Order: sequence, then C-alpha cells, then structure tokens
Amino acid sequence: MKTFTLFASFFLMALLSFSTLAAQSNLEQAIQHSQQAANSDKGKMVAEHAEEAKKFANAAKGDTDRVINSKELDKGIKCLTDAIEEGQKDNTDAAKKAAKDAVEHFRQAAK
Repeated sequence: MKTFTLFASFFLMALLSFSTLAAQSNLEQAIQHSQQAANSDKGKMVAEHAEEAKKFANAAKGDTDRVINSKELDKGIKCLTDAIEEGQKDNTDAAKKAAKDAVEHFRQAAK
C-alpha cells in the first residue's frame, strides 16, 4: 500500500509540474515567435510568425499560475495584429518593427 501511495504522489506531482510548465510557456512561446517574426526577411513570413505568436499570446491570457501584466500583454497582441496586417501587405520593415515592439511588450508583461 505504501508503494502505491508513493507512486501516486509522484505521479500527481509530475502531472502538476507538466501543467505548470505548459502554462508558463505560452508567453515565452509568444516571445519566441515574435522574435522570429522580427528576424524574418519577407513580409509574409513576418505575418506567419506573428500569427503563431498571437495564438500563444492569447493563450497566455488564461494562465493563472503566474502574474502577467495584462495591459502589456494586450499592447503586445495589438502590435502582432499590426505586424500581421503590414506583413500581408508586404510592408516588411513596418511588420518587423511591430513584431519587435510586441517582444518588448511581452517582456514587460512577464515582469
């Protein structure tokens, strides 16, 4: 019985650890994809990475295991929207700037 209880305890701790890591990674993933967008050479690629970043940023809104500055998060999401729009128009420089701005807002949101 002790072995089962010990195993169940380890399993529960591992499960909780994995869910915490997954929740924490949404904002980090948004930052990584935003950086990829900012480093892309073509507007369309900026838009693609920004779209992916936006998915993770929106998912980060639901994270409850860490404090995230929602105003900065929203500003970063707005920047990603701008990056997507500019990238789709092939305005590469404007799209890259918007993606860089998103990275800065997301970093502020994480503090």
